[in-house]
Amino acid sequence: MTEWRYAVQLAYVGSRYCGWQRQADAMGVQEALETALSRLSPAPVKVTGAGRTDRGVHALGQVASFALGRRWREERLRLAVNFHLPEDVRVMRLFSVPPSFSARYSALWREYRYFVWHGWVCPPHMNGLVWWRTAPWDTDLARDACRALEGEHDFRAFCQTGECPERSVRRLDRVRLQRWGPMTVLTVRAPSFLMNMVRIIAGSVDAVARGERPLAWLESLLQGAPRKDAAMTAPACGLWFWRAAYREIPLLPPMGGEGAFFGPWPSDLNEDEDG
Repeated sequence: MTEWRYAVQLAYVGSRYCGWQRQADAMGVQEALETALSRLSPAPVKVTGAGRTDRGVHALGQVASFALGRRWREERLRLAVNFHLPEDVRVMRLFSVPPSFSARYSALWREYRYFVWHGWVCPPHMNGLVWWRTAPWDTDLARDACRALEGEHDFRAFCQTGECPERSVRRLDRVRLQRWGPMTVLTVRAPSFLMNMVRIIAGSVDAVARGERPLAWLESLLQGAPRKDAAMTAPACGLWFWRAAYREIPLLPPMGGEGAFFGPWPSDLNEDEDG
């Protein structure tokens, strides 16, 4: 049977989902997408995601791949899928891809961004979308922490207890911290991640940036220290799956140039700047 394979760039608010992955006792974003696609196909449709997001984590650039038994025009398929999706999940882009393409295994890297709002008051429309921290961060200390995290290290201390694989070495290609008024944006890019890794990184950077822990403490964690030695796991609400890179499809900004998240991006949030 001939099949046509597609990839979608997916945005969602994760507040009411158990995460990306389909679960037996709760709704995952994967299930929402598979349900929508199956309404366009005589047979159930299975999708593969670029990365698993936790309960309450959001996305602007999650990528998922799937096969259908008929050929669709890309724009028509995007409209059809969005018609059947809940309002808090949307297909932003859709591409025809080669039969061998997998959103998970074809990814060159994945990028997450963690949003922190500082100050004694947080705008109510950002509730559930950022981590509200009344305590200010020392930006220089936070950036020192980011530089220490880059490269290949043993991130055992940055993985959820009981979920750490035997090999916990990972390579972080990009860890950047950028400021936009009261907003801090922490960008973490790597080929792969451990469970809860970015949220524990955010919690540990927070500890250094607030002066609670010294930089030497953070550096010691990268030698394979146990989870209990690291800081708290930052809340899921501040974490966003930002995008993933592939050879088969173009690397697009999460909003595809049609708009910006949290208003216009200032120059200090440009991709080419180190921050």
